[in-house]
Amino acid sequence: MSLLKVENLTASYGRTPALFGVDLTLNAGEVCALMGRNGMGKSTTVKAICRMIDASGNLTFSGKNLHKLASHNVARLGVGLVPEGRRCFRDLTVEENLIAAARSGAWDLKAIARLFPRLEERKGQRAASLSGGEQQMLAIGRALMTNPQLLVLDEATEGLAPIVRQEIWAAITQIKRETGMSILLIDKSLRELSSVADNAVILARGKTVWAGKMDALTPELTAQYVGV
Repeated sequence: MSLLKVENLTASYGRTPALFGVDLTLNAGEVCALMGRNGMGKSTTVKAICRMIDASGNLTFSGKNLHKLASHNVARLGVGLVPEGRRCFRDLTVEENLIAAARSGAWDLKAIARLFPRLEERKGQRAASLSGGEQQMLAIGRALMTNPQLLVLDEATEGLAPIVRQEIWAAITQIKRETGMSILLIDKSLRELSSVADNAVILARGKTVWAGKMDALTPELTAQYVGV
């Protein structure tokens, strides 16, 4: 049975339609890349999955209808979101950010310290004092501390220095290799996505236009739907 099932998903911002038929299936242990140019509905799809906006269509996670749940209950069900823009609690320390929504499981403070040693070094600092890359590590660590079944990363490397981007991708690869966690990834870097994702779903103008194995994604498809 699929862990996440999205069928004919539609959504609007007020009277402005944004999604016109998104289909996405993610099985346990898979990494799926949600791809497409800017403004094609990727982040809106994530918001719909996390119940941050109202949507129509089939939307189930672990066999449960997400339409019936508030966003905080989706998180408790096992969806860990690393949102676009990081959104750390700026006035809390690194450690306080990590434990704010923590749930018992394999991902604890020691596990996060092994994944991101820099966070252990700065655990007493306020989040506002961290660099952009360190805040991104903190956002990922905070999501992992909820011990989710599904980790959703929305533009986790956007705007970061190349060396920090490499650290983030290395961490994502480590999470996949060592835990087999299901991951839904939004990112613009096709090379890194190709190295970690099992499957891909491409959106164009608010609907799914292609879905399949990552290694079946052709240069023609990427040029048509993903490239600048």
